[in-house]
Amino acid sequence: MTVTGLNTLREAILMHAVTLAPGKSLAPQDVAMALAGRNEKEWSKLMKPLRQAAIALAGEGRIVLLRKGKPVTGDGLKGLYRIALPQGDGNG
Repeated sequence: MTVTGLNTLREAILMHAVTLAPGKSLAPQDVAMALAGRNEKEWSKLMKPLRQAAIALAGEGRIVLLRKGKPVTGDGLKGLYRIALPQGDGNG
């Protein structure tokens, strides 16, 4: 499956995030694998576009980006990160 559209990636991130238990987060590679399968060569191609989609969603306040368990802005996002819903979101 080839998935490149930013809107598709944004929707996938949100679909996975709303399934999280309160206080839980997910790794972006979980979203990538759900879209492209378990072949690392395929899902790894989605990691950079997923990061861009996640940064955009975080900028809109729809998700929170976590680095070492602490919220970060898209500007401060370096290295590994996780995705969570904002606290008190009411979803989930």
